[in-house]
Amino acid sequence: MILVLRALGVGDLATGVPALRGLRRAFPGERLVLAAPAWLAPLAGLTGAVDEVLPCDGLDDELPRLRPAVAVNLHGRGPRSHALLRATDPGRLLAFGDGPRWRPDEHEVARWCRMLRWYGVPCDEADLSLTRPASPRPGATIVHPGAKSGLRRWPPERFAALARALAEAGHDVVVTGSPPEEPLARRVAGEAGLPATAVLAGATPLRDLAGLVGHARLLVSGDTGIAHLATAYGTPSVVLFGPVPPRLWGPPPDRPQHVAVWRGHAAEPGDTASEVPHPALLAVTVGEVLAAAHRIHGWRPSPPSTAPSGPAAAPATGGR
Repeated sequence: MILVLRALGVGDLATGVPALRGLRRAFPGERLVLAAPAWLAPLAGLTGAVDEVLPCDGLDDELPRLRPAVAVNLHGRGPRSHALLRATDPGRLLAFGDGPRWRPDEHEVARWCRMLRWYGVPCDEADLSLTRPASPRPGATIVHPGAKSGLRRWPPERFAALARALAEAGHDVVVTGSPPEEPLARRVAGEAGLPATAVLAGATPLRDLAGLVGHARLLVSGDTGIAHLATAYGTPSVVLFGPVPPRLWGPPPDRPQHVAVWRGHAAEPGDTASEVPHPALLAVTVGEVLAAAHRIHGWRPSPPSTAPSGPAAAPATGGR
């Protein structure tokens, strides 16, 4: 058995796909078990690399003494994550520490591939694709206003103005989010003049969300998990970055269908518990985002009264 720890979220799992696939190829005869939150199991199945998800909601959980042939820490640099895996009594532990060294200024995809290559496990950083499920609403344009931290949330009134402009340009706009984000999604849809049927927040299981993104016309979101699904499926996307630059978590820079909009100058996370958007996000205008969508999708934005003008968005400068 190969036991892999990555007990995090959607974006973290998506950025770990090249590493998981590298392990799958390196140990073809072994069962690959991913220790991660149980709700991520549908997405883990779409990687084609994971045989089983072992429920683990974080470093405060305990894992059974499975005695895996190899335990792999794709969660962090330790010591708590190392200790969690050592308690399973593995034959070998692949992790940052005595061998490969952690680099803070490194893209998330590259980090885990580099670690595994140090142990002789080849990885392809471009191997980010996922199996594409059926979509509950093919061809939709997705507006996703939520994010785990308020620091990474563009103001809802700007998402609403954006959604209105997209709808007026002929897009079938839907607003997505987790169940707790349903009120935010309804606010955005209401201010945009969208029908109630446009709100899919809280009503889209993870596999359906993957299918929705995989067959979407366009995604506009903040720096959060759904953006990585767009990267996995090659869906045109505009991703708004705040405290963390796209060179650390953004889409691959060689894919012109993904545009990362960032007005920051350094990775300065600030107060991660803050509900106030980061200044780099507040500097991004609706017109700027519409211009980015136009550049990758070739449609004309609405008049300036609906879609304020702004400077052109910068192309992606890194990969999440």
